[in-house]
Amino acid sequence: MKNHIVTAFRLTFVMLAVVGIYLLIVYGGSKVLPTKGDAEIITHNGQKFYANIGQEFKSEKYFHGRPSSVNYNAAGSGGSNKGPSNEEYLETVQKRIDTLKMNHQAMGNAKVPVELVTASGSGLDPDISEEGALYQVKKIAEVRNLSEEKVRNLVKNQAEKPFLGLFGTSKVNVLKLNIALDQLK
Repeated sequence: MKNHIVTAFRLTFVMLAVVGIYLLIVYGGSKVLPTKGDAEIITHNGQKFYANIGQEFKSEKYFHGRPSSVNYNAAGSGGSNKGPSNEEYLETVQKRIDTLKMNHQAMGNAKVPVELVTASGSGLDPDISEEGALYQVKKIAEVRNLSEEKVRNLVKNQAEKPFLGLFGTSKVNVLKLNIALDQLK
């Protein structure tokens, strides 16, 4: 019995050391990121917004992010847990595609970017691909009475390139893009 207790204590201390070292590596790694591992808070028109959490934009004059399976509630982060073979999920995605095409008729039969019709795993993704933002340019330009070129250039300027030019894809933070859009003259 004594051997089992000693072994259990040794294993506990080894695991504490391993987990502790892992936590230090993750914490130290987060400090080299641009936000130093902290939430990015943006103040706009006297309101505070978290740029790291997806926001819902209902107006046609704004870019829209990914659909949220948790209604953009950061306290209840989570996905729908429905896979691509689930009929209900496929119907939901098809309805989103139909609605998007109806709202963006000027795009004709252009390919719909996947993130505009599927929710992320957390339901709170703040970013869309550059293609997802460009898909919405014609509608935004029309509603705001701006040139498509001006809005397209705004998207290009707001796009974050892949880390080190290698990791990930070009993405656009929807909140930052919409704030920049409000500031366009």
